[in-house]
Amino acid sequence: MEQGHWISDTLEWTDTFITRTAARLGRLRPLHLDVYRSYGTPHHFYLKGRLLADRGLTPQTEADSPWRNFQAMYRRFNSREIVGAKVVVSLPGRTDYLGVTDRNGYFTLNLDPPTLPEPIDYLWYPVPVRLHKLPRRFRGLQGTVEGTARVLIPPATAEFGVISDLDDTVIVTRATHLLRMLRTVLFRNAHSHEPLAGVAAFYQALQCGLSGRPDNPFFYVSSSPWNLYDVLEDFLRLRGIPLGPLLLRDSLLRGPALPADQTAPSSLHHGHKLREIKQLLDTYPALPFILLGDSGQHDADIYAEVVRLHPGRIRVIYIRDVGVPARLAPVTLVAAALQAECGVELLVVPDFLAAATHATAHGFITAEGLSRVVASQQGG
Repeated sequence: MEQGHWISDTLEWTDTFITRTAARLGRLRPLHLDVYRSYGTPHHFYLKGRLLADRGLTPQTEADSPWRNFQAMYRRFNSREIVGAKVVVSLPGRTDYLGVTDRNGYFTLNLDPPTLPEPIDYLWYPVPVRLHKLPRRFRGLQGTVEGTARVLIPPATAEFGVISDLDDTVIVTRATHLLRMLRTVLFRNAHSHEPLAGVAAFYQALQCGLSGRPDNPFFYVSSSPWNLYDVLEDFLRLRGIPLGPLLLRDSLLRGPALPADQTAPSSLHHGHKLREIKQLLDTYPALPFILLGDSGQHDADIYAEVVRLHPGRIRVIYIRDVGVPARLAPVTLVAAALQAECGVELLVVPDFLAAATHATAHGFITAEGLSRVVASQQGG
């Protein structure tokens, strides 16, 4: 067994034991149901969520101190998951769908609805989820626990979809420097995290494409853990960056068995992103995509593999240069090979203005969209 799996299994067993003991002693917080933004089509979509003991998180504010942010981050990771609980989803014209939480408290449901509820926001459809039944050891905690999932269903008029990384592509995390990254992640919140310059204006332009309507769906594929979901979603909303499903990772430790020539972090990152992107492309077989990432990790390699596995599906790849020459050199080699083999351009850009200029020239965004990116880069 891989060392990472052994450590993860031990931590999960210990966490489950503590949760059961706290429940028996009546010291477990009330339950809380997390439901995540998801995606699909009018005929098929999936839902993902998590059942936990309430972590005691309060709304993030601009006035929160670094110490308060650290305390909140500790609560996010010191979660008490509820295993083996049944949740129920109700949709118009159909009996209830049932799901069961796994050993990390997650549930995933694949649904084929006969009809859809009315959208609450453009492209977003509400799906109610509630706790149905707890295992006997947690029965004393039974109560009304519910939430509403939001499912993204792109319209037939969408020109393309956008798949974007988050760390150092949308949000400044300094992932190439471990200590700086930890300081950024642990001591900031949705209000104090920094966006990359021009990212909101460029992503809004991509969302509207040439039609001017916000029809083009966004999907954020990241190796960040689900524990950070609320921080990341609030950050996107606060900064005016198009909302989309956040496709995060279940655990920092668990992952598939690794080939001998790969290290754990890069392989887990690689495998997770490939799986999520493949599911997106399979869900929307007629929709082309634009991919965005950065040179700090392995986005170029992952995206090149996507192009080769799914010929004709990717219009362009934008990789933001994080300013580390040692990381940039392999990306330029990948770009040259991809252009020669597949005819797909992987463009390394210093900023989003360069990406927007290219996108305008190739008919992905309008001249008006470009002007907004220019204004945002100039602080207007």
